[in-house]
This record gives sequence, C-alpha cells and structure tokens, in this order.
Amino acid sequence: MNRSRRILLFLSRSITLGLAAAFVVIWLRPDWLPRFDTRPANAPDPNLSMLNLIPDAVAATAPAVVNIYTTHAINPGNLRPLSQFRLRGNSGAATPPMVTSLGSGVVIDPAGFIATNHHVVAASRDIKVQLADGRIAQAQTIGTDIDTDLALLKIDLEDLPSMPLGRSDQIRIGEIVLAIGNPYGLSQTVTQGIVSATGRTELGVTRFENFIQTDAAINVGNSGGALVNLRGELIGINTAVLGADFSTEGISFAIPSNMVRGVVAQLRTHGRVRRGWLGVVPKDLSKRRAAELGLPEMGGIELVDVFINSPAARIGLRPGDVITHINQQPVHFSRQALNLIASLEPGVNVEVSGTRNGRSFSAAVTLDERPSSGG
Repeated sequence: MNRSRRILLFLSRSITLGLAAAFVVIWLRPDWLPRFDTRPANAPDPNLSMLNLIPDAVAATAPAVVNIYTTHAINPGNLRPLSQFRLRGNSGAATPPMVTSLGSGVVIDPAGFIATNHHVVAASRDIKVQLADGRIAQAQTIGTDIDTDLALLKIDLEDLPSMPLGRSDQIRIGEIVLAIGNPYGLSQTVTQGIVSATGRTELGVTRFENFIQTDAAINVGNSGGALVNLRGELIGINTAVLGADFSTEGISFAIPSNMVRGVVAQLRTHGRVRRGWLGVVPKDLSKRRAAELGLPEMGGIELVDVFINSPAARIGLRPGDVITHINQQPVHFSRQALNLIASLEPGVNVEVSGTRNGRSFSAAVTLDERPSSGG
C-alpha cells in the first residue's frame, strides 16, 4: 500500500510540474503552438487583406494611366462632364479662341495604343501624352467613336507599361474598384470606391450606353482614365458624373471594358466602328398600346418611321408595324433593339418577326452599315 501511494504521489507531482512548465512555455512562446486552419476551402486568405491588395493593384496599374493634353478651337459641344478646359487667346478675335483640354488615358497595348474618351480628343489639333514616369510623346488619333464616347490613340515610345483588360461582365455589385486619372490637372490621382450598379442606360451621355456606376471619386480631368479591380485589370473607362446641378455625390459612370474591347478592336482595324443598320425609328410599346394590338405586355416595339432606301424599307417594313423578335430573340425596348442590331456586322442576314394589323409576319433582311446617325 505504501508503495502504491508513493507511485501516485510521484505521478501527481510529475503531472503538476509538466502542466506548469507547459503553461510557462505557452505564455512565453505562443507561436510554438500548432495552428489548425478551420476555414472553408473557398474562404479568402486573411493574409490577403485590403491593406495589401489595394496598393498592389495601384502599383500594377498606375504606370499605364497617362495624362492627355489637347489643343483645339473652342466649341460648346465639346464641353462634356469630365473635361477641363483653359481658354487661350482673345475670344473677340476673328479666329476662334483655342483651349487646352486636360484628360486621361490608358495604355492597353505595349505597342503604344491608348484608350480614352472621344470627347477628350474630339477636333483636337494637337495631342500630347505624358506617362507616369514623366516621358512625353506626341499622339496620333487612330480612330474615334462618338456613339460610345471612345477613342484610340497611338504613341511611339519604347518599354511602355500596359494594363490588361478584365471582364466587365464578371464584376459584382459591391466589388471594390479604384479610379486612376488626372483630375483638375493635379497629375495622377487614385481614389477608391465600390461598384454601385451595372448596365446603366438612358443617361443621355452616349447613343449606346451600358455604364458601370461607381462611388469612387471621379472629377474633372478624369475623362478617359481607368477604373480597375483589385486584380490589376481594367474594367472600365471613366466617362461621366451625374450633373453637379443636382448636388449629388458618389454617382459616377464608366464605359465597361467589354465594350471598350470591341470598339478598340474595330478602331484599330478600320479606324471607325462598323455597326449594323436596319433603318427604323422605333418607340417602346406602352401597355395600353399593346392591349389595343392584342399583344402581351412588353410585347415588342412599334415603328414610328422607316428610312428611305434602308434595309427595313427594302423588305417592306412601315410605320405602325410592331417588331417582336430579332433573330428569334424577343425585343421589349427600342434601345435594346437598336443595340442588338448595332452589335451585328454590316452585311449580316437578320430575321425580323412581328405583327401588322393583327397578322404575324417574318422576313429576312441584310443589314447595311450604320451611318453617323440612324436607327
């Protein structure tokens, strides 16, 4: 019995000393403890905090954002939301006064191609580009597209940084974005915000609208600058802010990179954007009018007019006709229909379906190239 007590006493003392030693070690060196990751497999790594991602994204993209300085004759039609102008010369002179315009651009190809806004370079007599590293170059206009407010420039410099184009159709509401540009001539500036909305239309800024809305601070001089994600990709070209007359804050718009990609490709190849043209002037079909025609709500678009010698005229479309489908795709709004036609190449055959005086019709038509203005 005495032997058993001695063994138990020895064990209890050993356990107590061991626990005490372990406590001291844990208290002094907690980093010696094994770590167990209980996060789900798809959970973000906490080490990749916003504090690291944001400066990394800026470092990766900012060198590709440039300042653009243009000189041209003053024209009120050029005064767009994010442009900054400085008068030069006597406004009372016989020749038009000249203005210097400040804007931004993005190098999207190391060969020297720069995407910016049409209104930044419209009617410019002289375009100079300054890189973030201080180099300055004369720029050539490859092409512009007023309908999307995009332009493509070219400079001849070596070792140019460039920014990859991301997929704007994959951005999410609430995603953190950065706006990089040249506001008020202050040189390169970075602001942060989130994607507030996508697919914004009916703003009256351009003919073909599909804007990203953000609350990242975008100011005068930011036109043509970059809206980037935290992966260091270009997801938009900053273009406009909601009018200051409304005392609004945090409502700015950017052209999505998917649209930029398509427009730039055509400007690079053709010097202009070639769009399909049907030659109609449509209007949205109201619920009341749809009921009068025996159509369901959102049942199509009604033709107000048809251009003479247009593809629509050649297949006999006329005012009062209702188009319900284009290439078997339902159409509900006039802007949707025009955008769908414009997204197609001239020369493409299209099937147009609809109703006339209560009777259904369907016809094949070959699209013409869209003129500078038309349906």
